[in-house]
Amino acid sequence: MSDYLFRAAGVRDLPAITDIYNASVVEGGSTADLTPRTPEQRRAWVASHKPPYGVFVVEAVSGVDAESDAGIREVVAFGALSVFYDRAGYDGVTDLAYYIAPAWRRRGVGTFLLGRLLDEARGRGMRKAIGVIFADNDGSTALMRRFGFSRFGLLPAAATDATGMMHDMSYWYLDL
Repeated sequence: MSDYLFRAAGVRDLPAITDIYNASVVEGGSTADLTPRTPEQRRAWVASHKPPYGVFVVEAVSGVDAESDAGIREVVAFGALSVFYDRAGYDGVTDLAYYIAPAWRRRGVGTFLLGRLLDEARGRGMRKAIGVIFADNDGSTALMRRFGFSRFGLLPAAATDATGMMHDMSYWYLDL
């Protein structure tokens, strides 16, 4: 049995963050990056998230209580509160991103992660959360709906993924 632990990402998490993200790049369907990112690129991305923004990981903890220091821990997902638009008038609006290791999808990690990201956003004084996702990404669309996000736009044929498939982009928001 596994419990999940949510925490701020640190330097030690960069290999897992890179691997999880690159798995999504290669498989397509959830990012418009066309080539895998290097650890250095991921390091710079994490470092760019200055408060009130941040990058977080989810660890699966097996064998003991998730609050304990013992047991087997594995980073299985990561998410971020990012700048939505780099103009001061948009302060308080955060762009959400989240990625889950392929073996851990459909096991409640996405629900756990998005719930904690929204708690973080509220705790950091954010007023709106934005999700920009491929419109045919059924898992992310279901998460948006589950947490009460409203779709406010659709941009047809907007982004290509690493497999060469063109996707519509859907835009979601939640008042915090």
